[in-house]
Amino acid sequence: MNTASSRGPAGQHEEGGQRLPAAVLWDMDGTLVDTEPYWFESEYALAERHAGTWSDEHALNLVGNDLLESGRYIREHMGIDLTPEQVVEELLDLMVARTRVRVPWRPGARELLADLRSAGVPTALVTMSYRRLVDPVLEALGDQGFDAVVTGDVVTRGKPDPEPYLRAAAELGVAPQDCVAIEDSDTGARSAAAAGCAVLCVPLHVPVPPGPPRTFADSLVGLHPGDLDALLRARA
Repeated sequence: MNTASSRGPAGQHEEGGQRLPAAVLWDMDGTLVDTEPYWFESEYALAERHAGTWSDEHALNLVGNDLLESGRYIREHMGIDLTPEQVVEELLDLMVARTRVRVPWRPGARELLADLRSAGVPTALVTMSYRRLVDPVLEALGDQGFDAVVTGDVVTRGKPDPEPYLRAAAELGVAPQDCVAIEDSDTGARSAAAAGCAVLCVPLHVPVPPGPPRTFADSLVGLHPGDLDALLRARA
């Protein structure tokens, strides 16, 4: 793969004659790392700790959501006497402990991230997880990390609102319509599309319905920066 890149108009890049995004904006849970099973385990552990009830259906309903929204949902449907904020903090304690033992990378994610860096394409992490859960993932990435990080505890309105993706694009100094977002959930895809991004959907634990400006892939394995040219052309 030829990783030589140059900037084109409006912050765009070119690689081997192909137009590349001005930036690639990554979701974390289910996209960069497969932490959704950790969330499910942590939710069941929380229910057991506080004598609540839970189900796989409830767990799947929370995929991609803003954490405080999830906390409200859990308080109502788990039937436990905690505030949404307390729910979130206890879940994060459980999640951080699991993630520090092992970061469950999604296949092809680190390779694509490294190729984007080599091609000179800026990247941002756009996640509804809070910073203290994101830190173990960033530490594991080391020098192959992100140019900007937007977490759920720094935005006023979480996904599916466009604010997280608009903020990430602004921090990178690029227009959101020149960016590709990578997501695994309908909630995240709606957020990215509302911000103006082209969206690459790689569903994992929950189905993602089709719709513009969404393109679908079964996996990130074998995907290279130049492959994102098709998303930009389809969007144009």
